[in-house]
Amino acid sequence: MVELHKMLNEKLSFHDIDISTILFHLHEGVLVADTEGIILYYNTTQSQIDDLDIEYALGKKITDLYRLSENTSTTMRCIKTGLPVRDHVIIYQTRTGKVANTISNVFPIFKNGKIAGAISFTKDYQMLENIISTGKASKKARARDNGTRFTFANLVGNNSGLLNAVNMAKLSADSPSPIMLSGETGTGKEIFAQSIHNYRSASKKKFIPINCSAIPENLLEGILFGTSKGAFTGSIDKAGLFEQANGGTIFMDELDSMPLSLQAKVLRVVQEKKVRRVGSLEETNLNIKIISTVSKDPDTIIKNGSLRLDLFYRMGVVFILIPPLRERMDDMDLLIAHFIAKFNESLGEQVTGISDRVKAIFGSYPWPGNIRELEHVIEGAMNIVNGDHSIRLKHLPGHVLSLLNASGTFFDSSHLSEYENKISRYSNDFSRHNSFFSEEDLSIHMPSGHEDSTVSSRFLSSQQSTKKLTLLESQSANEKEHICNALKETNGNAAKAARMLGLSPQSFHYKIKKYQIDKKKFAADTSNK
Repeated sequence: MVELHKMLNEKLSFHDIDISTILFHLHEGVLVADTEGIILYYNTTQSQIDDLDIEYALGKKITDLYRLSENTSTTMRCIKTGLPVRDHVIIYQTRTGKVANTISNVFPIFKNGKIAGAISFTKDYQMLENIISTGKASKKARARDNGTRFTFANLVGNNSGLLNAVNMAKLSADSPSPIMLSGETGTGKEIFAQSIHNYRSASKKKFIPINCSAIPENLLEGILFGTSKGAFTGSIDKAGLFEQANGGTIFMDELDSMPLSLQAKVLRVVQEKKVRRVGSLEETNLNIKIISTVSKDPDTIIKNGSLRLDLFYRMGVVFILIPPLRERMDDMDLLIAHFIAKFNESLGEQVTGISDRVKAIFGSYPWPGNIRELEHVIEGAMNIVNGDHSIRLKHLPGHVLSLLNASGTFFDSSHLSEYENKISRYSNDFSRHNSFFSEEDLSIHMPSGHEDSTVSSRFLSSQQSTKKLTLLESQSANEKEHICNALKETNGNAAKAARMLGLSPQSFHYKIKKYQIDKKKFAADTSNK
C-alpha cells in the first residue's frame, strides 16, 4: 500500500492536483466536517440535495443544519467511532424543511494518527432517477421484457438469514436443479423467484408464473401441459405453460394446493424433462428451470397429504427457507425507511420516520403478514398523516392495535388464530368508530424515558392488575418461556425444538445463546422423570 501511494504521487503528483474541483463536480453530494461537526466543505450536488446555498451551509454545525442528533447523523457517528459508515439508507430533514431520501457513505479523516473529521458522500434517490437514463433507481422495480419486475437488488435487508437465502439462490440459479422456496405469506417468495430468474444466464428468456391454487382443477392440466386438437370437444392445438417456459423458468406458486392426481403427472415431467399435451402422443423435450413454493412447513404438508413425498424430494432438490419478519427485526429500520421513501414519492408526503412509541410497537408486534403487512401498515398510515413528518400511534390501523393486551404487549405469535378471533371481535367497534385509534385511546406501557408511559383506553380496558413490563421485556420473557417449553418437550433436542417453534436452526441457536439457556439441563430433567 505504501509503494502504491509512492507510485501515484510520483506519476500523478497528487500535491499539485486540485482535489476540491473534482469533488465539487461529482454527481454525489460531498460534505466535509471537523471533529466538532462544523461543515468545512459542501459541494454543488449536496446543495441541490438539501436545497440550500453553499454559503449558508459552510461553517454551520451538522446538528444545526439538519434535524439530526449526534446519534442519528452518519457523519457525527463516523467522527465519534472513527469507523466508516457504508451504504446507510437515511431519510433526513434540513432545518428549513427539505426532506431527502438518500444513501450515505461516510469515511473518517485522520491526521498524524488522530481523527480530524469525516467526509460524507451522499446519493439521492430522486437525483439518481434523473441521472440513470435506463430507468428508475436500483431499489425500484420496473417491468422487464421477460415477464418480471424484480432482481436481488430489490430485496431490502442485511439479516443473516435473508443473506443466507439469497446466497443459496444465487449459487443454484444457473443449475438445472429445481428450487423450492418455503416461507410464510408475505415473506417475498415471488420476488425471490423472479430474482433467481434474472440472475440466470438465460434471464432474457421467459419467466412464466402460475398460481396452482387459483385455477380450477379441471382446467389446470390443460393450462400446464397444453392441449391437442380433437382431444375433447372444442379443444385446439395450444402450448401449455411448460412449453411456453421452455428455455426459461416456470414458477409454480403454492405447489401443495395442486390436486394429487396432477402432482403425479408433474413429477413425470420433472423427471423425464418431457411434456405431452392432453390428447397427444407426441412429447416435447424441455429445458426449463422449475421454481416452486410452499407456504407451510414441508413436514406438515406431507403429513396432511397435500404434497406427495416423491414430488417434494424432486422439486426440493434445492430447498430455500425465507425467514419471516419476526426473525428479521434487525432489518426493521431499513425496511421502514424503504417503505417511507416509496410512499413519500407516490403520496407526495414528507415523512422522515416513526415515533418512539410506534418503533416500540413495531419491534414487539408478531407481523403475521410479514413484509407485505409492514408495507401495508406504513402505506395506510401515510395516507392519513396529513402533512405530519412522523408516523405516530394515531396513524396505525386498528387491526394492529387491537392485538395489544391490557399491559400493552402483544399476544404470543404462535397463536395466530387467537389474533384472527380478536380482530373479528373488535371489527364491530372499529366500524362504529374511527378506523384508527387516537393517541388517547390506548393503554400502553412504554419503556422508561418515553413520554406518556400510560394512556387511558376505551377499547382495551382491563380490571386486572398487571405488572407493567416494557414491550421488549414482555416479549423476551414470553419468548424464553416458549423456547424452554419446546426444549423440555424434545428432551433438549434443539433441531426438533426449532421446528416445533417454526424457527430456523440459526435463529434458534442465536436465541438460546441470547437467553443463556442450557440445553443439557432439559435433557437431564427429562431423563429423571
